[in-house]
Amino acid sequence: MTVALWCILFAMFLPPLCALGAKLSSGRFGFRENHDPRAFLDTLSGLPRRLHSAQQNGFETFPAFAAAVLVADVVGNAEQVTQDVLGVLYITSRLLFIICYMADLAALRSLAYFAGLVLIVSFFVVSV
Repeated sequence: MTVALWCILFAMFLPPLCALGAKLSSGRFGFRENHDPRAFLDTLSGLPRRLHSAQQNGFETFPAFAAAVLVADVVGNAEQVTQDVLGVLYITSRLLFIICYMADLAALRSLAYFAGLVLIVSFFVVSV
């Protein structure tokens, strides 16, 4: 399996990790809250709320990334090393996005988000 394909698996686990961070950093998550975790997460503020928002954004961008990697892999016009580098750069952009969300750095977070979108588009461009 290629590095780019492994990046799909890695990207799939980023949103649940953000959710876990939101729950744990709230300091009040227990078994009772786990009966309706979405309602609980909607009551958060500060860092836990930002981690919850990062989780939601991760679920929103994941399908496009996975599709882009798979299209590049199936079409096969791009060098594998190019696909792998793009995959690792995308994961890096998502990690930076999460860190910026946690630190409440809105402008840098938007830049990291935009970089991720450019990288997704890049998979299609290099596949032509």
